[in-house]
Amino acid sequence: MDTKQSAETHCIVNSGLVSRPEGNDLRKGELKRTPFSKFKKVNSNFKSPLQVTPSAKVSPAEEVVQLERRKEQLDTEIAQLEAEGYRVEELDHHIAKLHEYNDIKDIGQSLLGRIAALRGTTTRDLYSHFGLELDD
Repeated sequence: MDTKQSAETHCIVNSGLVSRPEGNDLRKGELKRTPFSKFKKVNSNFKSPLQVTPSAKVSPAEEVVQLERRKEQLDTEIAQLEAEGYRVEELDHHIAKLHEYNDIKDIGQSLLGRIAALRGTTTRDLYSHFGLELDD
């Protein structure tokens, strides 16, 4: 360990940020962030939740076949929904109304938050005061 690294380690250890364990618990020059943690996973390696197994990989030709099959299934579902009376324009209208509702609800939540801050209370208390349902 060179002099500069030793001085930095000494400063960190003596500042109380890291307590140096006795013995050879650490590799030479390495400091752990949580040296005495009872949880082993704290210092484990990161494992991505999006891991692709080698067996899951398919060739481009197989992928095209799978995508064409999926497209046919979706076309069949669309045809079935249209036969039941659903229209794409109606769906677009409902989506637009849901966006409008969410925007209005966000504004209402913001106003409740500001009123609660001015009154020094919680928004939960204001719900009952204004006759609103918590799960709405």
